[in-house]
Amino acid sequence: MTHQTAVAVQKLTKTYGKIEAVKGIDFEVAPGEVFGFLGPNGAGKTTTISMLCTLVNPTGGSATVAGYDVVRQRDEVRRNIGLVFQDPTLDGYLSAEQNLRFHAELYGVPKSVVAGRLQQVMEMVALWDRKDAKVMTFSGGMKRRLEIARGLLHSPRVLFLDEPTVGLDPQTRSAIWGYINQLRRMEDITIFMTTHYMDEAEYCDRIAIIDHGEIVVIDSPEALKASVGKDRVQIQTGDDAGAIEALRDRFGLDAGVHEGAVTFAVASGEEFVPRLFAELGMPITSVSVSRPSLDDVFMSYTGSTIRDAESGADNMAWMRTMARR
Repeated sequence: MTHQTAVAVQKLTKTYGKIEAVKGIDFEVAPGEVFGFLGPNGAGKTTTISMLCTLVNPTGGSATVAGYDVVRQRDEVRRNIGLVFQDPTLDGYLSAEQNLRFHAELYGVPKSVVAGRLQQVMEMVALWDRKDAKVMTFSGGMKRRLEIARGLLHSPRVLFLDEPTVGLDPQTRSAIWGYINQLRRMEDITIFMTTHYMDEAEYCDRIAIIDHGEIVVIDSPEALKASVGKDRVQIQTGDDAGAIEALRDRFGLDAGVHEGAVTFAVASGEEFVPRLFAELGMPITSVSVSRPSLDDVFMSYTGSTIRDAESGADNMAWMRTMARR
């Protein structure tokens, strides 16, 4: 690995029994980049982060983070990364400052710099005035901001954010991203994040779409949306199967039911709609046309929307649970 790479992954694999959670993936992340893993729950995002952060050993392949091997140089990797977990890991009975001081002790931050660094990172996430308050009194958004501050305290080279805004309301999610973008300007840091929120992936310099443990495509959000090149049209009719058949027979279009509506892609969707009403041969109760989004990119490359994929994963998990009973 060269110094031009913050994270380098070759043929990384993780299996649990017969289940292959991560299937030989390859990618690199440049220093200073905001790199996103976009995919539904169960796609392999958290498993990959766990391997890169030395919490789980790979079954095969190799990976380096900040120049260190994740298997042979685990201590060096850990000293050079920050990690914000999907689930909260703060001690609610301690104050915000006590949580951070405990972290500084664990990471061996020199005592001479702890006080200044602690104030710096807490001001960065607008929590300095609450430093003496117990964490149990914090809202979900405040706890997440404190966890980001804690992840930055020991000046890591790579900050891992695993679903950084999951469970937060849209306004709080937007505020969290304001803080993340601010820290990116202030700190010399690479950010590696996972998300299943499409709007969140837009903040990344590049995203890797991961599905069923495999990376499907990697590029910037703009390039991925341009690669789709077609508008998404969704219609409501009284007969979904009949509409899908008519779209295929009369227009040569492949359609499917996604998120409760008959969905298909077509160039210049707004120009196509009048023809659709005139020639489909059945009543249309509603129609919507949208420019290519990252959800369309996901559907184009995987065959389903991310929400459909998640509901499928939830159904599979439920069926496995029932089978064990």
